[in-house]
Amino acid sequence: MTVRKRQHRPREIADIGFAPAVGTPAGIEIISLADLRERAAVHMGEERLQAPQRPAFHHLITLSSGSLWHTVDFTGYALESGSWLWIRPGQVQQWGDLDDAEGTLVLFEGDFLDPTTAAAARIDDPHAPALQVPSPEDRHALEMALDHLTLEFQALRGITLETHVAVLRHLLTVLVLRLAQRTAPVGSPAPDPGETFLHFRDAVERDFTRTRRLEDYARTLGYSPRTLSRAALVGAGVGAKEFIDQRVVLEAKRLLAHGNQSAARVAAQLGFTSASNFSKYFHQRTGQSPIAFRVAVRGRSSEDGGSEAPAARRPGR
Repeated sequence: MTVRKRQHRPREIADIGFAPAVGTPAGIEIISLADLRERAAVHMGEERLQAPQRPAFHHLITLSSGSLWHTVDFTGYALESGSWLWIRPGQVQQWGDLDDAEGTLVLFEGDFLDPTTAAAARIDDPHAPALQVPSPEDRHALEMALDHLTLEFQALRGITLETHVAVLRHLLTVLVLRLAQRTAPVGSPAPDPGETFLHFRDAVERDFTRTRRLEDYARTLGYSPRTLSRAALVGAGVGAKEFIDQRVVLEAKRLLAHGNQSAARVAAQLGFTSASNFSKYFHQRTGQSPIAFRVAVRGRSSEDGGSEAPAARRPGR
């Protein structure tokens, strides 16, 4: 994992590009958290590691001992031994203090897996839960899958690189399919969201930068606004209009955290007619101006290592 540093912009977020160590297969890397601490100390500095990042590849983090606070899309998660955190490309993450955590970090690009596996594991699902707490039986199976994958990654002897990559791809397939199919998100199981909500959710993901009007989605999907609101309440626990607004605000936060674009530029990317309309919209839903949010989310990482967040998810809660 490399960090491309930019000059003269010390507050701008590091762009994290995938670049595994020399001599290892392209598309995947497996390192211990101890190695990550060492790399950070040599190449980045602890403060730089804990600043907001928006990687273009997948992170799978699991702990063997200790605890770790990690923020994904501005929600804090407390990892403990046996839990897993899956950060997907495009999400904004912030590392917490790594001193008390031991475990493994699996990095991989989405196209390292074959398309069938990628679809079955829903690796590009923007709504998939970040934190996973497996049952004791699933935890043992995941540990075995990770151990086998790690052993194969570290051992390139007696086989060709092509065979080595093929074996790694198959072993990673086992791991991600188990994570996607055999583990449960934190909290009580969610009710079946229903086909209407899934159609609505997909439409919002596709069109939220084009329209924020519930009536437009109802017209496109052929439902009444009331039907979509009932479906959203069952599927997401909020009304349909609030669901739309939450998606817009999340993307606004990602854009604000990830760069130094002006509020006007962010507003344009999200389909607002003016920066003032965007600022008013953002303030009404977050209690902060866009620039105040940017300052707060970056200042938090440098002041306290990201140890506080507006929301938190802990295993078993």
